[in-house]
Amino acid sequence: MEFTLGPETEPPKHLADPAELFEAYLDFYRQVILRKLEGLSEEELRGSRLPSGWTPLGLLWHLRCMERRWYEWGFAGRPFDDPWADHGPEDSWAIPADMSSTQVFAAYAAQPARSHLAIAGADLADTAALGGRFATAAEAPTLAWIHFHVLQEYARHAGHLDIARELADGAVGE
Repeated sequence: MEFTLGPETEPPKHLADPAELFEAYLDFYRQVILRKLEGLSEEELRGSRLPSGWTPLGLLWHLRCMERRWYEWGFAGRPFDDPWADHGPEDSWAIPADMSSTQVFAAYAAQPARSHLAIAGADLADTAALGGRFATAAEAPTLAWIHFHVLQEYARHAGHLDIARELADGAVGE
């Protein structure tokens, strides 16, 4: 699978603005995920070595859908016919049957720009729009909360990919 990778390092240590730091770390973790998938065969991308049955490609699709749910549907309040597109039987991560690995990678690669547009001009203290994921103001989280949630999803799943990758070919994550 071919894709473009960015820098391998964490964001600059001088960053102090929380909004810039969130964005920089989110971009960093997006790249971490791609690095962990780099070099896996189609069989390894779609195969599972875990009792739960999730696959590395399924996790990539989940991250794309999760990010879309939180930024576009959640924060911006955009309606979607399939906000839970990654949920398959028994709530497992599922890729649409007609979707190729190339399409999954392309959707993942396109999501950051869509997420950036969904939050453009927003302040960390702004709350999510109503009408998408959230029906009432009491349910709507701040953009700061959403950023923290999305970052923890990425960090947690990067660790999951470390394990899956080591089981697949012995490569050990950083």
